[in-house]
Amino acid sequence: KMMEDRGVMKQPGCSSIMINDKVHVFAANDTSHPQLKEIRAELKRLYFQMLEAGYVPDINFTLNSVEKQKGFSISHHSEKLAIAFGLISIPDGMPICIIKNLRVCRDCHASIKFVSKIVGREIVVRDANRFHHFKDKVCSCGDYW
Repeated sequence: KMMEDRGVMKQPGCSSIMINDKVHVFAANDTSHPQLKEIRAELKRLYFQMLEAGYVPDINFTLNSVEKQKGFSISHHSEKLAIAFGLISIPDGMPICIIKNLRVCRDCHASIKFVSKIVGREIVVRDANRFHHFKDKVCSCGDYW
């Protein structure tokens, strides 16, 4: 309320990835990408593999009670969309590099660790605070970010 009264706007979160010399930018729950159907299919595939591997979504930070019940919106945060796009666009064995304008949330951090192990690839995410190098379900930040 105080931010609103002072005219302060929260910067929307977005993540970007470069593929074939073109920058692709994603926002949370983004529906504008031409390969959205393939991206969502990849997210769904990864989500079920993560659950099988023991991943439990962290919905405690979510403000919207409907999102908490569904546990779905967090699976479409911008960095997850960018990573899914990278997985379907970058050849196996190549690292996936994402740039995020805000800090990575706890759930995304945990899920990227799982994804790195499932797909057997290094995933690098530069957020507002630091570089995170994910590999084999471990992050270079030591889970302190």
